This record gives sequence, C-alpha cells and structure tokens, in this order.
Amino acid sequence: MTSTPRPVRRSLSWLLAGLSMIGPFSIDAVFPAFPLIGERFGVDSTGLQQMISMYLVTYAVMSLFHGAISDAIGRKPVIVAGMLVYSLASAGAAMSTSYAMLLTCRSLQGVCAGAGLVVGRAIVRDSLEGAAAQQLMSRVMMIFSVAPVIAPIVGAQLLFLNGWHGIFWVLMGFTVVLAVALMLFLEETHPPAARTPFNATTLVRGYVSFGKDRPFWPLLLSCTVNFAGLFLYIASAPHIIRDLLHLSAQGFPWLFLPTVAGLMIGAWMSGRLANRRSVVYTVNLGYGAMLLACALHLLMALVSREPVLPWSMLPLVVHGIGVQLAFPTLTLLLLDRFPHRRGGASSVQAFCSLMLCAIVAGVLSPMLSGHMLYLALGASALTLAGWAGWRWYRRLSDKPRVPHTAAAEVEVECQTEITEPR
Repeated sequence: MTSTPRPVRRSLSWLLAGLSMIGPFSIDAVFPAFPLIGERFGVDSTGLQQMISMYLVTYAVMSLFHGAISDAIGRKPVIVAGMLVYSLASAGAAMSTSYAMLLTCRSLQGVCAGAGLVVGRAIVRDSLEGAAAQQLMSRVMMIFSVAPVIAPIVGAQLLFLNGWHGIFWVLMGFTVVLAVALMLFLEETHPPAARTPFNATTLVRGYVSFGKDRPFWPLLLSCTVNFAGLFLYIASAPHIIRDLLHLSAQGFPWLFLPTVAGLMIGAWMSGRLANRRSVVYTVNLGYGAMLLACALHLLMALVSREPVLPWSMLPLVVHGIGVQLAFPTLTLLLLDRFPHRRGGASSVQAFCSLMLCAIVAGVLSPMLSGHMLYLALGASALTLAGWAGWRWYRRLSDKPRVPHTAAAEVEVECQTEITEPR
C-alpha cells in the first residue's frame, strides 16, 4: 500500500474519535440504569431492551442519508448539525415523564448520532490515502475503544448523583462541547467541486450502482457482521452481569474492561501492520483471532455451567483484537470501491451494520443471554458468516478482471492502491 500524505490537523483523530464515541456512550451508559428506569415507568427487561433497539433502528435508517447529504453539501455542516440536535434529544430524554417520551427521544438520538460515524469515515478517506488512512482509522478506533468501558462506569456513578436522568444530561453536555470543537477545529474535506447533487433519483441511482458491483456484496457482508459477534456480548451485558454473574451495577467492568483491552490492542496492531503487511494478512489475522475467541467461548461454556471470573470473560480480549485488526482495512476496501461516493458507501455499510446490531440487541440477545453456551454459539455463527464473506471477496478479487471503461480503470487503480502488499 502506498500513501500520499496530506496536511491534516493533529486534532482530527481526536475529533473523529469523539464523534465515534457517541454510539458506545448512547448504548452502554444506560445499562446500569435499566432497573431504575424499569421501576420508574413499570417496564420489564424485554421492554427495556427496546431502548437499545429503537436507538439502533433510527440510527441505521438515517445513516442511509447522512453520507449522501454530506456528499452534496459537505462533511462539516452535517456533523455539526447532527451533534446539536443530538444534544437536544438528550435533554428531552433526561426530562422524560413517560416511557413513550423516553423512547421517542432515544429514537431522535439515533437519527443524529450516525452523522459522526458515517461522515467521519468519509473524512478519513477524503484526507488521507493508503497506509496513512489505515493508520488514522486505527488511531481513531483505539481512542474510540475506551468509550465502552468508560460509559457503564460513568453511568453507574451518575446513579448516585441524579439517578438515570444524569446520564442523559452528561450526554447532552458532551455533544454540546463536541459541536463547539467541531465548529472551531474541523476543516471541510469535501470541496464544492467534488460534491454531487442530493435528490431521490441520484440517491437511488447511487445505491443501485453499489449493488451492481460484485465485490461490494462480500465486503459489505464482512464489514456488517465483523462486530456483531462481539456486540452480542455487549448487548447482553445487563443479563450477564446481573443474572449470570450475580453482580451489582458496579460489576460491568468485568465485561467491558476485557472487551476494551482487546479493541485497543487490535487497533494498535492494525496501525503497526499498515506499513508492514498486506491487507490480506491483516484481515486473515483478525478473523483468525475472532474464530479462536469463539472456540474459547465455547470451551469455557462447556467446561463450566456457570460463568467463572475472570476466565469466562478473558476470550473477549482475543475477540476484540480480531475485530479491530479486520475492521479498519475492510472499511477502507469498501469505501474505495466508489471513490466519488464514499459518503454513500459508508451510509450503506453503517445502515446494514446497525440494522444487524438492532436485531442482535432486540432479538438475539433476549433469546440467547440466559446461558453463556447460547451466547457462544450465537457469536460463533455471526463470526463464521463474516469470515465467509471475506473468503467470498478474496475469490472474486483473485479472478483476473479487464476494465472496459476509463471509470473502471480509475476504480481498479484505487483498489490496487489499498490491496497491494505493503
């Protein structure tokens, strides 16, 4: 992989990391408050799980539009507006007087939160190329990895101050500060000359063009499922901590610390490998780690009927390493299929990934979280599906292709840039 350095502010990685932290904070910080929210509004555990599902569904649907809008009007306005509206939704959630109002505000949070994730990825590819892009993506993911472990700890501590309301007030304050920082320090990376009009016809035509690209499908599958196996454990955290491990709200670090340690190590390794190994090696190593983690999950579940600390949680370290080794490279491969529509491609990937996470949180987690063996089998199935997608892509990319148009030649050059051995 070659790289063409471009001048970018040092603050870019921190701003992008802050944007990507919105998602984990929105999900994980409310876990310790589930019992209080359920008691306040008379909602059972299944109903409480919908706080996650509703957020993810609206997040996913709006993600289809964030990238296309940013392709039309620029990256910065979309992100800043998204963070400001998110802060208003958080204030509404903090002041909710009914569970319906709380779910509505959670849905509005989901509508806005995707702006940071989807458009942030496009900013990375706008700003840098080749190994430099992978290294920036890895640094962002390394910083982002701290969020899942901080979020439930912060949420648990806020319960002593202002109950579950304080969690949403903190989310509001965080996004207001982030919006101000973005206005001051974020530079526009998508100039007017490169923008494409936003209308329904253009949007549908762009998504249809994605569907006609054969390598796009296996990459989309692999990117979408890459995180789902690990997310099954994250979404099941309240059941694992309270029902299986019989711990209080202060016990969430037992699950999140190993997960975050693995994610940070994997992100660091991905950045280090960017200039040393091919993307094939990096992704293969990532899936090897994820499959090993699934085998360890299954072994621990079969050996012990009840989860045992710390051993039952340690495979999450290996799983996190594998996820972060594979994800930055898979994402860049996907975005570079369409160099002039990276925002739209990022939108499609985010939509599919978030819809799957919504299914995991709303359907699979309630079904499987009663036993560690069921969780291990579910995570294994999801990981194997992602690995199958990667193998499918490799078979397609190994076949010789002869471009017939100038546009195809440009696309092949872009793909070669990211896939050639480093």
